[in-house]
Amino acid sequence: MKMLVTGGAGFIGTNFIHYWLKNHPEDRVSNLDMLTYAGNLENLTDVEANPNYSFIKGDIRDSKAVDAAMEGIDVVVHFAAESHVDRSILEPSTFITTNVVGTQVLLDAAVKHKVLRFHHISTDEVFGSLELESEQKFTEKSSYAPHSPYAASKAGSDLLVLAYHDTFGLPVTITNTSNNYGPYQFPEKLIPLMIINALRDKPLPIYGDGKNIRDWLFVGDHCRAIELVLEAGKPGETYCIGGGAERNNLDVVKSILSILKKPESLIQFVTDRPGHDRRYAVDYSKAKNNLGYVPQHNFEEWLEKTVSWYVDNKDWWGHILSQEYKTYFDKQYGSRLTE
Repeated sequence: MKMLVTGGAGFIGTNFIHYWLKNHPEDRVSNLDMLTYAGNLENLTDVEANPNYSFIKGDIRDSKAVDAAMEGIDVVVHFAAESHVDRSILEPSTFITTNVVGTQVLLDAAVKHKVLRFHHISTDEVFGSLELESEQKFTEKSSYAPHSPYAASKAGSDLLVLAYHDTFGLPVTITNTSNNYGPYQFPEKLIPLMIINALRDKPLPIYGDGKNIRDWLFVGDHCRAIELVLEAGKPGETYCIGGGAERNNLDVVKSILSILKKPESLIQFVTDRPGHDRRYAVDYSKAKNNLGYVPQHNFEEWLEKTVSWYVDNKDWWGHILSQEYKTYFDKQYGSRLTE
C-alpha cells in the first residue's frame, strides 16, 4: 500500500509515521509537510534511510504540489493543520486558509486520483464545551459548537470531508480525538510547555483558575486508533477517540512538578484566554464496539514517561526554543508573568 501522510513532521504525524513503518514495514509512506514552525525533520531522522519512506516539502494549499504528491496513492492520512488555539486568536486567517482551504485542495486531488481512503484527523474541540460538574461526554452525534477560530476551522474541514463523501463518493473517515500528549510535541501545548519551563526553572503560566478539564490521550493510542479505522472503519463515518483520562490543567501541572521534584511556587495563574472551553470529555463507545478500540496507556505512567523523554532530549527542544518561538511566547504570556 502507498500512503500519503500530510503534516508528518509535526507531533502526531511524526508518531504515526514511526508507528506505521514499524507495524507495516511493507507499506510505502510519503510525508507531505510545509515545515512551518511546528514541523521538524529531526523528528524523523531514524526513518530517513528507510527505502519505504520519502519526504516531500509542500503546502497543502498548493494544488500543483498536492496533485503531484497524490499520484499513485492508495490512502491519505491528513494531519496537516494549524492546531494551537492561542495562535488562532492571534492569527485567525492562517487557520482558515490552512485548515479549510488546504483540506479542500487535498479532497479535490483525492477525488481526481481515486484514493481508496481519505482519513481526516480532527478534534473534540469542534463540539464546544461541557459543564465542569456534568457527566455528559461528546459523541459522534454531538452538535458542532466551536468557540475558537481553530475549532471553527476544524469544524469547517470536517464538514467538507463529509460533503465530499456524499457528493463525490470519496471514501472518507474522520476521527475526533481528545488532547494528545507524548514525545515530539511542540512546546506551545500545555504538557511540553510546563515540562520545559520547569526544567529551566521558569514560570509555569496557567490560564484562569486552572480547573479547565481535558481528556488526555497518549499519542500511541491515537496512532493505533487510526490503524483500526483504516482497517475496519466504515466510509462516511466519524469516530470519537478518547483517552479515558479526564484531568484538570492544574492537577496535570502539579503532577509534572512532582515528577521533576520542582516546587509548586513556579506556577503562575494568568488572565484567561478568550473563549476558553471549560471541559472536554469523549465517549469512545462507538470506536470500542465497532473497531475494538480501547486506550492502552495509563495517564500517570505515560505522563511520567513523557516527562522522561523531554528530560532525555534537551537537545531536541533546545533547538526549538528559537527567537521566533520566544517572540510568540513573550507575546502570548510575557505581559501576564512576573519573573
